[in-house]
Amino acid sequence: MKLTTPSFEKITTSRGESVLVRQFSEKARNSRPYWHYHPELELVYVNGGSGKRHIGSHLSYFHEGELVLIGSNLPHQGFTDRLNGNETETVVQMIPDFLGPDFFTISEMSSIRLMFERAKSGLSFYGETKMAVGRKVEELFESDPFDRVVKLLGVLHDLSHSPEYNILNAEGFSLEIAKQDNERINVALNHVRKNFQHPIGLGEMSDLISMTVPSFCRYFKKLTGKTFTRFVNEYRLVHAAKLLSEEQMSITEVCFESGFSNYSHFTKLFKEFFGKSPSNYRSEVKQFLK
Repeated sequence: MKLTTPSFEKITTSRGESVLVRQFSEKARNSRPYWHYHPELELVYVNGGSGKRHIGSHLSYFHEGELVLIGSNLPHQGFTDRLNGNETETVVQMIPDFLGPDFFTISEMSSIRLMFERAKSGLSFYGETKMAVGRKVEELFESDPFDRVVKLLGVLHDLSHSPEYNILNAEGFSLEIAKQDNERINVALNHVRKNFQHPIGLGEMSDLISMTVPSFCRYFKKLTGKTFTRFVNEYRLVHAAKLLSEEQMSITEVCFESGFSNYSHFTKLFKEFFGKSPSNYRSEVKQFLK
């Protein structure tokens, strides 16, 4: 099987503006690479729908849309596809010093500067912030270049003062790594993404990136902050949560469809990860989406 390294996305604007805003809908879906990175900060608002977050080594599932800020060179996957059920996806991309090398060093910009630092681990906003600021993000798409920059500053100001956010890679994710390491770890992550429904052995992974098993285990833990086994199980659990929310499958079917071979082990891990059993999780999601 030929494996792909993470795609480097080169971001350019048609007229050389400092901020790129794109909006996608049912008729024109986002076709960005599934797993990619770029030096630009990325602010994404998904209006409605549900789906997976995979940012750095963080894996989770979102409901009723998403508002996320992703720092420079933090690998991430796309957030929407034809199965998400969202209305639109608005993507804003800008280099960290898009207003000049010294602009965000002034005291009035201190909260935004600190937020950019936190965004290196990925930030997901929720509650009223997600709804109110999300609407402002959508307005950027229709704005002219000058108004877009002014409104974007307002958006960043609002986000930087909001307490309604989660740090997605709170346990740490090594971002400042050599190009060779970046390619190696993403070969491993891509392999998990493609094969998580089947058994994935440590020997198989170590062979893929030409390491011994002990070296691979240390390497993966150092770069992601998680053991490889834990990462694979979390990927499977997030997929299971998606199936429980969206499909009419039995919990046993969800277990095996997500790559687990033992039902009791699956339910134990699920409760540890989500704080509730698969059946309770499904019931709460149904109540939430009514």
